[in-house]
Amino acid sequence: MFKRLDLRRCGLAVIGSGILAFGLYHVHSFSGVTEGGVLGLTLLLHHWVRLSPAVSGFLMNAACYAFGWRVLGKDFVLYSIIAGGGFSLFYALFEQFPPLWPGLVEKPFLAAIVGALFVGVGVGLSVRAGGAPGGDDALAMSLSHLCHKDIKWIYLVSDLAVLALSVSYIPIRRLAYSLLTVLLSGQIIGILQGGKSQKAACSG
Repeated sequence: MFKRLDLRRCGLAVIGSGILAFGLYHVHSFSGVTEGGVLGLTLLLHHWVRLSPAVSGFLMNAACYAFGWRVLGKDFVLYSIIAGGGFSLFYALFEQFPPLWPGLVEKPFLAAIVGALFVGVGVGLSVRAGGAPGGDDALAMSLSHLCHKDIKWIYLVSDLAVLALSVSYIPIRRLAYSLLTVLLSGQIIGILQGGKSQKAACSG
């Protein structure tokens, strides 16, 4: 099974997960600007129950991968495990150090832009490698297949659902910035995919 793995793609997935973890810890977790999907849910759990995204992210991603095992290609699952594990390890490492830009909490617009760049580039590189550091892609593909709905609506609904839950700890005004970062990061991911369809990118 592991003979199928390409070292270049593995490296790209790890680099992407590292960039994502860096941005999520140093920007999103301290600025009050959140993400949608699994990433946003990890921040929600971190706020209310102090559960580290290194733990919650790994558990939720594992559940998404298991759910999508019968739907997604084997290559996607393998590279996603590499990227997801890399994210958890990098985030746990970054947690050992103080935030680099604590002042971003007073600059939510800048935080939304900078955070979107880290998320977009990090996820985009991992997706280009054939996997994803978050379980959003696996879950979205599975639900799209089971519900016979366009995958873009699956992503939109999941992001909006998490942002709606985030009202419990983030002011509505800041959620507007979160919506901005979700939309911008999604565009960056699409660019880094190189124009491939979501399904083609996921299947490697």
